[in-house]
Amino acid sequence: MYFLKRLLTWWNSQTIGTQIFTSRKGVKVGQDEAGNTFYQTRDGKRRWVIFNGEMEASRVSPDWHGWLHHTWDQPPTEAPLKKKPWEKPHQENLTGTVAAYAPPGSIRRADPVARQDYEAWQPE
Repeated sequence: MYFLKRLLTWWNSQTIGTQIFTSRKGVKVGQDEAGNTFYQTRDGKRRWVIFNGEMEASRVSPDWHGWLHHTWDQPPTEAPLKKKPWEKPHQENLTGTVAAYAPPGSIRRADPVARQDYEAWQPE
């Protein structure tokens, strides 16, 4: 079952085709804090990531995202970006999870704030 799942789906892990391509043509460039592994071809024209766990694009940090999209030539392992004092650590997209942001008054909050700025309409 595991083999068939890897053969036919791409969202669970790398496919067998990607694994073969990576082993034949890929050169490991580095790994980020989340355990994602980054590769490129020997000539440097193609770059890709093998995710550690769920394949979600927001799990790639901004440093590696810039390298993947050829914004800069040096990977963060060789030339790390200078962090600004106001920058927060990278966080993946939390939409659809329990940790997603819910504004005050949202029905998704455990303790919704009572609204004081209007009166609800009541039928007669």
